[in-house]
Amino acid sequence: MPDQAIVADKLAYSYGDKLAVDHISFEVAEGEILGFLGPNGAGKSTTVKLLTGQIKPKSGSATLLGMDIARDPNKVQQHIGVSFETTNLYEQMTAEENLRFFARLFGIHAFDPAPLLVKVGLGARAKERVSSFSKGLKQRLMFARAVVNKPRILFLDEPTDGLDPVSSETIRNLILEEKQRGATVFLTTHDMFEADKLSDRVAFINQGKIVALDQPATLKQQYGKRALKVEVIGADGALATREINLDQPDTADAVQQLLKDEKIMTMHSEEATLEDIFIDITGRGLV
Repeated sequence: MPDQAIVADKLAYSYGDKLAVDHISFEVAEGEILGFLGPNGAGKSTTVKLLTGQIKPKSGSATLLGMDIARDPNKVQQHIGVSFETTNLYEQMTAEENLRFFARLFGIHAFDPAPLLVKVGLGARAKERVSSFSKGLKQRLMFARAVVNKPRILFLDEPTDGLDPVSSETIRNLILEEKQRGATVFLTTHDMFEADKLSDRVAFINQGKIVALDQPATLKQQYGKRALKVEVIGADGALATREINLDQPDTADAVQQLLKDEKIMTMHSEEATLEDIFIDITGRGLV
């Protein structure tokens, strides 16, 4: 059984009378990608702040790599990387200057930023000021900065939010490369497609509580339904949609009858999405 990179035990935090994180407990194994999912205001960002030592819990504890983050934040932070949704790069520095500066903060003095910049697709723009970069290029540089110290735990907050498809796919591939390197990834997002594609397990947080935590496929099997969606041409020539539940005893007969009676245009299977499941569990959407 893999060692646990993150252990949260009855972790709680409040802003005044508002309980933002409500005594949550969970574990993340070394080398695992955990998607931490929920709408704005659900407690995602506060949980990340607790786990990275930016704030201290009101009660409970968070242990990273066997170390209590509240008691020894400086020691823990040497082994983590963080990339926030809002970029906080030095705009008047070049890309390579940003990485060199951040490397020095970790005590890495003989640092060559070139290979890392090439890896994130910024090799040709290493000497350009960050102020000239698009949002997508800044997100790539933020990711590069987060892995300068080859972190054992990587915290990513909405890493592809607002990016074009090419930049998004680049970031996703980089996340998977970090996992292959052995890093643990704590991914906070409200993008269900991204979470489903990347995560080994997902946790749903709602109103400060974790309401579900499991593998995406297991959650889909437990809460969702598999269906056959069929587009047919009606008697008036208009398109209509038919749906057949694939988990019923009479599914085969229903499909056979549909093929016999209707003029089929398209047919495909469909399973519940993570957003469907979140709405089913909580009664609210993710955005």
